[in-house]
Amino acid sequence: MAGTVEIRPLTAADETEWRRLWKAYLAFYETELPGEIYATTFARLTGSAPGEYRGLLALVDGRPAGLAHYLFHRSCWHIDNVCYLQDLYADPEVRGTGIGRALIEAVYEKAKAEGSKEVYWMTQEFNATARRLYDRIAEKTPFLVYQKNF
Repeated sequence: MAGTVEIRPLTAADETEWRRLWKAYLAFYETELPGEIYATTFARLTGSAPGEYRGLLALVDGRPAGLAHYLFHRSCWHIDNVCYLQDLYADPEVRGTGIGRALIEAVYEKAKAEGSKEVYWMTQEFNATARRLYDRIAEKTPFLVYQKNF
């Protein structure tokens, strides 16, 4: 890994850097969202309400360079909650240095601490760079995702 890496929970003081990272993540998926969604999402990530999303920040030499958003939820297939990793992003200049793996492993540790037996996530087929990492640290399932927007 390049430099000193720290993975820690998001705090209210991280909003500016979190927005920079999340905007870059959304741009990768050719998506823009209204400001209200940024504000609401950040409040949820840094709040203390049970069942809300949680956020992690990766710092390289003290500079924010990546993020992860995850959620614990019920499953009909398990007694304990499962963990959904919704968003994972690393600045392009730190990709390939282990930041993505460190963020995922930090989510794994949070899941274990909560008693969860499973962490899962989705990615798009074209995301070949990320998929090379995912193929090394998790098991690809045969499930397809269907969605209907309203």
